[in-house]
Amino acid sequence: MIRWKWLERTFSFDYPVEKFPDLLERWRGTPARLEDRLRGVPEDVLTRGDGGWTIKQNVGHLIDLDGLPVRRLAQILAGEPTLIAADISNRGTNDADHNARRVADLLAEFRRNRLAGVARFEAVAEADRGRSAIHPRLRQPMRIVDILYFDSEHDDYHLARVGELLAKFHR
Repeated sequence: MIRWKWLERTFSFDYPVEKFPDLLERWRGTPARLEDRLRGVPEDVLTRGDGGWTIKQNVGHLIDLDGLPVRRLAQILAGEPTLIAADISNRGTNDADHNARRVADLLAEFRRNRLAGVARFEAVAEADRGRSAIHPRLRQPMRIVDILYFDSEHDDYHLARVGELLAKFHR
């Protein structure tokens, strides 16, 4: 299947800030969606690759990057003009041995981290949800509400990849 590469995607953050609760709920739901997709999947399927990351590596990547939205939130609240850049080489994920971990442990860590992040976003005052800073790769303003949208899109990108691997290796 031909996929639109993550780094080639562009984003238009032209929706109202009032979309914040919807986007927060979407972002909160990723651990449950991932747990649902991986329930009962055999270990050999979770560590099988097709030239890209395995299912466990995709889950690990979400863990590896889950602190980034919270860091960006803190930057905006602190009034910093430009957000921290993600490591687009994905060195952390490539160097980690996510395949050696139990999937239950990966999923539990992801859920724990994500819920901690959700709590941070829930604490943001309504008046601050439209505050922004420049996203370094996109070179455009990113509001606090946009962080949730952007990261949810990233989650879905990797959930779709997990789905591809399941379709290929788990019949």
